[in-house]
Amino acid sequence: MWQRFTERARKVVFYAQEEAQKFGEGYVSTEHLLLGLVRESDSVAARVLEKLGVSLNRIRAEVEKQLPRGDARPSQDMTLTPRAKRVIDLAYDEARNLNNNYIGTEHLLLGLIREGDGLAGRVLAKLGVELEKARREVMALQDNESQTKSGTSSRASSGSSTSGTNTQTLDEFGRDLTELAREGRLDPVV
Repeated sequence: MWQRFTERARKVVFYAQEEAQKFGEGYVSTEHLLLGLVRESDSVAARVLEKLGVSLNRIRAEVEKQLPRGDARPSQDMTLTPRAKRVIDLAYDEARNLNNNYIGTEHLLLGLIREGDGLAGRVLAKLGVELEKARREVMALQDNESQTKSGTSSRASSGSSTSGTNTQTLDEFGRDLTELAREGRLDPVV
């Protein structure tokens, strides 16, 4: 289930478990996923929320205001509530709709917004986070990222390393055949 998750998205789920334990819960719910998302402050989701004018501290305060604090539970494997599972399913759906082959923090954010009925969805709605606006911001960030990558792909195809991508080894030792074809430099035999 978690193999398509980025490292940051996995951290969000781990942080969500910690948040649930801190609040004395035996399960991970949507609000815990949202708190985990807030803790991963260098993520795409955090940048999207920032672009939408929503402070991560404000999200945390709103969630904590509505969550009763119980006694902290010892560390254990925690299950997801049905709503939290739905958020994960919706995150997969969002990734597929955006033609991404991974699940990132941005997809988790979109899943939380789409689910809407849990505490996380209600908090995000209260703070003015709308699905379409968030989706547009995600697409804009991905477009900027892909433009940055295509600007560096000529360096990657000549053998130099590209920093900041998830495929550094491939960038270093491989050639981008699509880019070469666009530039008319692809051998017709290939």
